[in-house]
Amino acid sequence: MNIDFTKKNALVCGSTAGIGKETAMLLAKLGATVTLVARNEEKLKNTLSELSKEHHQKHDYLTADFTNPDDLKAKVNEAVKKKTYHILLNNTGGPKGGPVISAGTEEFTNAFSMHVVCNQILAQALTPGMKDAGFGRIINVISTSVKQPIDNLGVSNTIRGAVASWSKTMANELGQFGITVNNVLPGFTATGRLDEVISNRVKQTGKSAEEISEMMQNTVPAKRFGRPEEVANAIVFLASEAAGYINGVNLPVDGGRTKSL
Repeated sequence: MNIDFTKKNALVCGSTAGIGKETAMLLAKLGATVTLVARNEEKLKNTLSELSKEHHQKHDYLTADFTNPDDLKAKVNEAVKKKTYHILLNNTGGPKGGPVISAGTEEFTNAFSMHVVCNQILAQALTPGMKDAGFGRIINVISTSVKQPIDNLGVSNTIRGAVASWSKTMANELGQFGITVNNVLPGFTATGRLDEVISNRVKQTGKSAEEISEMMQNTVPAKRFGRPEEVANAIVFLASEAAGYINGVNLPVDGGRTKSL
């Protein structure tokens, strides 16, 4: 299968580390012109310098903090005046862990704003261009918790479910325009987010990080953590022409850990 993103523009959120960065790197390698989005400008510049330009692309970046939706809206609205985006990767760090019963109401409000509201802002800005092009791919990196809630990630479980429902509704509305909307659900993936989860469990249980890591890996049929590039591979396939009839799905990339169908 020859996946080619030449003449395609992609906006990739959370693109300075982990899954977002690996996706941006792979899209660029396959010909896409990439706009990186993150809040740390120094890291954005470093990532920008690493992107492949073998297809003569002119990559760029937006410095945006998803805790400030109004600023994000202003910046992305300016960006779409300059180019049409064909691919949008919504990818934002998850809320802090803890039982749902002890979470403050502001934790839900803040997480809803960062994930659902910011996703909506980006989709509203980019979909007119996608409609005109007759091609669009919106891919949301969320969590296997939309199929099977994860203990001690109460706020995250709640908000990820909201994003999944938002995405399915959007898929139903936009499919007629050649735009697909899908979710990728990473399992235990070797990123900073996983380090945070392990650290929290160390504090809760008193066990070592090595013990927690081994226990977590033993719950995965593959008996290991995933690599960010393995999730990126799934994202890039969904962004391609080849995935044009895949719409409105939740795709786990978790080594088989999720027990539900």
